[in-house]
Amino acid sequence: MELLGVRPGGFWVDGTVGAGGHAAEMLRRSAPDGRLLGCDRDGEALRVAAETLAPFGPRARLVQADYRELPDLLDDAPNGMLLDLGVSSMQLDRPERGFGLKTDGPLDMRMDQRGGMTAADVVNRLPEGELADIIYRYGEERASRRIARRIVEARRRAPLRTTVELAEIVRSAARRPRGWKLDPATLTFQALRIHVNRELEGLGETFASLAQRLAPGGRLAVIAFHSLEDREVKHAFRSLSATGFRLLTRKPLRPGEDEVRRNPRARSARLRAIEREAA
Repeated sequence: MELLGVRPGGFWVDGTVGAGGHAAEMLRRSAPDGRLLGCDRDGEALRVAAETLAPFGPRARLVQADYRELPDLLDDAPNGMLLDLGVSSMQLDRPERGFGLKTDGPLDMRMDQRGGMTAADVVNRLPEGELADIIYRYGEERASRRIARRIVEARRRAPLRTTVELAEIVRSAARRPRGWKLDPATLTFQALRIHVNRELEGLGETFASLAQRLAPGGRLAVIAFHSLEDREVKHAFRSLSATGFRLLTRKPLRPGEDEVRRNPRARSARLRAIEREAA
């Protein structure tokens, strides 16, 4: 909130509104007459956000859309925009959405469930080489070829249907050194989720386009959760800093020990922000 500079009045955007936590704080700080546009691909998340933001009445407007569509949705220049990238806790905690490793659910992983391919489509249909490339590119998984081979061997016997089934196959193929803390299937699940939802597609262009839509003095803040996302943010902001924008974070802000204790999922968060120079 401090980096966004939220203050009374103005027009604010939460491009990944989720359950509405950030949006509610933006509306509180912009009272009494600040307006907010919140969007999310996930229809289920929007229903939760609508309940969270109901007390703010017409000051909040919600739209089901990918944040990459925001440049076409803005009817005014925002004073601040927030993007909280990646998968949400709400999605991870619902087994039927297929994002989690430890609770069984269908191999879905779609943020927008109105259509498109699922994780089951990816692991059951793609050639072994293409599957290995996805796991390596989006998961930075060194055992990608061995994992892809094991997946293909398993699907020859029967199509893969559930998250626990896939996780067990990946664990059997992904060797890890003694003391390794991360679940061996984590990087593969990350890669499949990114591929299914096209999470890295056009990110740099989107950041540049959104920054250009800011009001003079307006700010864009982005929270990334892995190096692939953060790299896109860093490069886009660095380019913008040479064209009328000021970097507010030379290095990404990371959560402190107390925050990680309260919320372990915050441990990999990286926050960067940029400001459009005043006219």
